[in-house]
This record gives sequence, structure tokens and C-alpha cells, in this order.
Amino acid sequence: MLSFLFARLLSTFTVVLGVVTLVFLLIHLVPGDPVQAMLGETATPTDLEALRNALGLDKPLWTQWWLYITNLLQADLGNSLYSKEPIIDILLERFPATLELAIAGLFVAVLLALPLGSLAALRKDTIYDNSAMMFSLLGVSIPNFWLGPMLILLFSLTLGWLPVSGREGNLSLILPALTLGTALAAILARMVRSTLLEVLNEDYIRTARAKGLTESAIVIHHALRNASLPIITILGLQLGTLLGGAVITEIIFAWPGIGQLTIESIERRDYPLVQACILLISLSYVLINTLTDLLYAWLDPRVRYSA
Repeated sequence: MLSFLFARLLSTFTVVLGVVTLVFLLIHLVPGDPVQAMLGETATPTDLEALRNALGLDKPLWTQWWLYITNLLQADLGNSLYSKEPIIDILLERFPATLELAIAGLFVAVLLALPLGSLAALRKDTIYDNSAMMFSLLGVSIPNFWLGPMLILLFSLTLGWLPVSGREGNLSLILPALTLGTALAAILARMVRSTLLEVLNEDYIRTARAKGLTESAIVIHHALRNASLPIITILGLQLGTLLGGAVITEIIFAWPGIGQLTIESIERRDYPLVQACILLISLSYVLINTLTDLLYAWLDPRVRYSA
């Protein structure tokens, strides 16, 4: 297990370093001058050069990269070029909103997918199975930028049940979570169905039925437990995706998270803040995937022995 853990941590460090370097290079290739954006079009060349020198933007690119990596290893993300606030404070203020939305979206997905997938597997080739798979097809096909406004039109503007946007209470979380969790529920429902169909044909399931156990007890205590490994893998991957892919949903619902902050910082040419946002999203994704691998190896020893 230790060798498996070391291999995963080493690969995680390599991926993070590659992501940091790639993001740094791509950000500096984006058209636009952050110094010009900060001082405005009326700034003199002397003022522009002075600020560029103060921010270290006049140094060679590799020197800027090395300074960025050095500061990053010291947990120093620098200050925002736009607000002058420490970036770490800005991230700590915004990240809880994104984490809350991602967990709520994942909860919605599990709440929808487990019953639908289980029902589709237990009633294979019936109207229940076809209806569940139709829902999965719709969930995957409908994009967030269409579903979000439709939910706002129905539940906020027409019925007046839920807030249109913002983060002002538990009710304001419902529509963004539904928008974010529906697509994941569709994928997860198909995974639950396929894994359950495989497990339900095993000998120990037939033995459980021969002992007189109810179908619900067989599914909950035997089938779902043994089908949990691929489901856990999908959940781990999708949670990382939710943390990084909630940008559109956060923009639609004016949710004050990392996704909205990333778009704002890109528009302002705030290089350090953009790098920090993408780094946080990447770290979250890589960390969750690493934890998923470790959990998978802990649940199934064959994984770590074959690694």
C-alpha cells in the first residue's frame, strides 16, 4: 500500500507541476497588457514602465516562471493586480461557495441516479427501464446554459418559488444544484444500471434469493455494495469535474464562486488571480482523483497489488 501511495503522490506532483507551467505560459500568451488595463489608456509610457517594473513583468518569461514557482512553494500567491488584495484571501472567500454548489450537485445526482439506475436494472426491458434511460439521454444532451435559464423561467419568474440568482440562503442553492446535478445523474444512472445488471447475475445473488431475502434487501445489502467500486470511481471523477466545470452554472445564477471569479479575472487581465484560480481548480481535481484511487485500492486490494 505504501508503494502504491508513493506512486500516486509522485504522479500527482508531476501533473500539478505540468498544469502550473502550462497555465503560466498560456496566460502570458493571452493578448492584452495588464498594466495598460490597470492604468488606463491615458497613462504615460513612463508610468507604464514603472508599474511593469514594480510588478516584475519586465523580466524574461523564464525568470517570471521561476519566481512564480518559488513563491508558490512558499504558499505565496501574491496580490491581485486589480484589487491589490492578497490572492489567498480572495480564494478563501470564494471557494466555499463553489464547494457548496459542487456537493449539492453531487447530492442531487446521487438522489436521482441510484433509484433510477436500480429500478432500470431490476425492471430490465420494461417501461421503467426505457423511461430511466430516456431520462439519462435527455440529461446528457441538455446543456447547462439552456437548462439553467429554463429552470429560472419556470420556478423563479413563472411560479415565484425560488430566487432567480445569488447566494442568499438554502433556496438559492436549489436551481444551481439541479442544473449542475442533472447531467451527472444521467451518467451515474446508466453506470448504476450496467453494474447492477452484472452483479445481479452472480451466484451469491441467486443464493440470497434462494434463502428467501426480499428483493430490496438483496439490492441494498448485496448488489449495490458489490457494485459500488465503479460507482465510486465515477463519483470521484465527477466531483472533480463539478469543482472545475461549474463556471457556466455560476455565471447563469450569479453564484459567487471560483468559476465566476475566474471569468472576472480573465476580463480584467489579472494574471496572478487567473493563475491562482486555475491552479486551485486543478489541484482540487487532481486531489479528488488521487483520493478516489486510494479509496478504490483500499476497497479492492487487487488494484494496489496490480499497480
